[in-house]
Amino acid sequence: MKKDIPFHPVQGIQVAIVRNINEANVAEWSVVVINRNPLPINTVMVTSKGYSNTESGLSTGQKTSTLRHFFPEIQLEQKQVVETIMPDVFHLTNEFWISYFLENQIYDKKFIFVPDSIVEDNIVEITPFGIEGVLHE
Repeated sequence: MKKDIPFHPVQGIQVAIVRNINEANVAEWSVVVINRNPLPINTVMVTSKGYSNTESGLSTGQKTSTLRHFFPEIQLEQKQVVETIMPDVFHLTNEFWISYFLENQIYDKKFIFVPDSIVEDNIVEITPFGIEGVLHE
């Protein structure tokens, strides 16, 4: 039963929307999961979707497809590119639900980027990777 599974708070996992400027001087964006735990995480599942007010029960609004990704392992102090994200969906709520195992314990957390939070003013340098993006902890 679900009530019998202990769910501990997630620590050491971050999600970032990372900007990379290509050779044509155009920004390309991607979703990255960062493992800052002292151990590798494994059996990593990432579910992503974007939505506007459809999730609040209203019939109007926009919704993207739900995408699911699996990664066998993310090493300690490493990043994993999950997917490309288009600026066309930055005005939506972008949700990334991460489930993984650390040692033999399951962890689970939803990371939500609120509408219009992926903007130039929120971009920071993400060390030690030498990348720039909007970071969610």
